[in-house]
Amino acid sequence: MSVDLLKLRHEFSSHGISSADLDVNPFVQFKIWMQQAFDAELTLPNAMSLATSDANGASIRTVLLKTFDEKGFVFFTNYNSRKSKQISNNPKAALLFPWLDLERQVKISGTVKKIPTLESIKYFSSRPRDSQLGAWASAQSSILDSRKVLLSELNKMHRKFNNREIPLPDFWGGYRLVPDSIEFWQGRENRLHDRFIYTRKEDAWGIKRLAP
Repeated sequence: MSVDLLKLRHEFSSHGISSADLDVNPFVQFKIWMQQAFDAELTLPNAMSLATSDANGASIRTVLLKTFDEKGFVFFTNYNSRKSKQISNNPKAALLFPWLDLERQVKISGTVKKIPTLESIKYFSSRPRDSQLGAWASAQSSILDSRKVLLSELNKMHRKFNNREIPLPDFWGGYRLVPDSIEFWQGRENRLHDRFIYTRKEDAWGIKRLAP
């Protein structure tokens, strides 16, 4: 049985948003929407698509937002991963939060920078022990002959750090995306969606409505 994608339709029913509904500060507005996503009990509301690119092309994957403030949006990863290599070559990147059950999306574009090591240590120490061991065991984005190889590395890490505190790997840590623009999208009837984009102007933010 085949799926006819042309017949898949969803009629958006939101009452929409206006500029008067939005806070002048995009980080405050993001916090409001993130809280509403949590309150709606969405699955992993902090899951976001991260798009990066370099001279060889673009790639995208889902990562988890771990903290945010007016300095930017923070996620953690292996510094030897494909995403990290692309960030090293081209720090421009984008994030997308697809809160589709709320008929909402947030798109964020900007520049990615490593966070200070002490911040990475603080977060790493808060992770479950098995997650800490997993970070040591996985050479992220490298080719594996089989899952047995990965589990073998994990067992090695169990033995290595048996009854010991697990330190932060020097190849693992956080990045902060410092935004240049933040767009809030609210679904509306007849595909005439509401879109508002905040763009940074020195130390202030301007807001404009975009055509859907």
